Amino acid sequence: MKVKSPKFNLLSALRQLTREKWAHGATILTGKMIGLALVLIAMFTIPGLLPTAAHAAVAAKDTSALEKSMLASTKSTMDSINTVWTLVAAFLVFAMQAGFVMLEVGFARKRETVNVLMECIFDTCLCGILFYACGYAFMFSYGNGFIGYHWFFLQGTPDTYLATGVPVVAHWIFQYAFADTCSTVVSGAMIGRTGFRGDILYSIGITGFIYPIIGHWAWGPDGWLAVMGTKGNFFESLGQGFRDFAGSTVVHTIGGMASLAGAIALGPRIGRIFARDGGGMPAGHNLPMAAVGGFILWFGWYGFNPGSTLSAMDAIGIGRVATNTTLAACGGGFTAMLAALWWGSTKGKFDLGFTVNGFLAGLVAITCPCYWVSPLGATLLGGVAGFVVFGGVKLLEYLRIDDPIGAVPVHGMAGIWGTLSLGLFATGQFGVTGPYGADNTAPNIVKGLFYGGDFSILKAQAIGTFTIAIAVFVVTYIMMKLIMLLPHPWKLRVEEHGETGPGGLDMFDHGAEAYSMEDDEVSLSGLFEKDPKVTTA
Repeated sequence: MKVKSPKFNLLSALRQLTREKWAHGATILTGKMIGLALVLIAMFTIPGLLPTAAHAAVAAKDTSALEKSMLASTKSTMDSINTVWTLVAAFLVFAMQAGFVMLEVGFARKRETVNVLMECIFDTCLCGILFYACGYAFMFSYGNGFIGYHWFFLQGTPDTYLATGVPVVAHWIFQYAFADTCSTVVSGAMIGRTGFRGDILYSIGITGFIYPIIGHWAWGPDGWLAVMGTKGNFFESLGQGFRDFAGSTVVHTIGGMASLAGAIALGPRIGRIFARDGGGMPAGHNLPMAAVGGFILWFGWYGFNPGSTLSAMDAIGIGRVATNTTLAACGGGFTAMLAALWWGSTKGKFDLGFTVNGFLAGLVAITCPCYWVSPLGATLLGGVAGFVVFGGVKLLEYLRIDDPIGAVPVHGMAGIWGTLSLGLFATGQFGVTGPYGADNTAPNIVKGLFYGGDFSILKAQAIGTFTIAIAVFVVTYIMMKLIMLLPHPWKLRVEEHGETGPGGLDMFDHGAEAYSMEDDEVSLSGLFEKDPKVTTA
């Protein structure tokens, strides 16, 4: 007997499913799919979240790369800021040329005004060419302890100067302004009797060779004074190198001693009668101009000294240097005024010329120790500089050395004093500046005698400043005497009729006078008559 089994029909089974069963099945399927998706997501993400050795290495690598990138970016930003700071300071120092011109013209006589202007302008142009061609190479490139011999015409230089982070071309313009200052100082003591062609010759010697080569001793990367006291170098047992933060010796003493050599080689101006012979220093023809020039120089010194940090990151150091610069100038001006009041030829009077030269002497003196002394120390050493310049002027007058503007006492003598003062007034709190801030750690601290230090710093400063002063004077004097042997018009000293003739040096060398009308050409006759006669044609 056959048993008939029912035939399975899928379509009919699906038709028999109720609406509720369809909804229930769809819910179960959806839940399973969601669960599967979560499992897949976990498979791909959880291993990356677990602290496995492999992923720890990758994470460390990524963090290090990020830190390096951030540090490089920060360093680049700071280097850019430091470069801008250095350039702004360079522009301030360059602007001092306007101050030098006004100061020298104001203290000179009318008949040499154009000559002073032309010398200063020409020296600035000549200095730029020579410092580009060879001066910077001699002074700041590597070589030996006495001269650098790379980077002529700025060829083959690195992108930045040593570890400063400042581009070499920016460092060059800053140092060019310093070199120009030194060259201008020299002309001040030689005003009124130097032929213009002779000025060209000695300026080539000063700017192209004497200043940069001797400057290399103290500021060159391997200069013998800079590395003095270190192992294998000069005076190793001293344990101290020569320090000159912004140039009391390197700029000002070099300029002052070169001007002394020039003044001696030239002799005094014709008709100059010294105090011991019953005369005295001829009065400057324009004291307002001289005073304004002095203030312009003071303003430019805020580039000279604070700018020598080459770093805007050393904010405390910059502020301290600027403050010390200000107070030293104030101290110098005050004491020079008092010295002239008490002991000067105008005793009992307040002398403008000595006061101006006094604050300039204070500025020169603080230029070396400005980073390492306190505001009180700056005021005191600036005050001493005021007395130094007064005594220096009197000494030159006694020795019958004609220095029309006081270049030798202000720059030469005050520069030596300021350099030595570091060994007395350094507080022992400050070390060295740097591109990313100050380094005041123990090995770099500078401490003078007045603050518990020993004689080593004072000895190092004395070795440096007196060696440079003597070397500059001897070499420059030989050069000046050789130029004096040349025939006119290249002889250092102008012909007698060029100095004493109508219009003086201005007309003789330049064919022009600064003032078109002399006072004695103006007639005041009849001006104050009650009934002046009027003539008609």
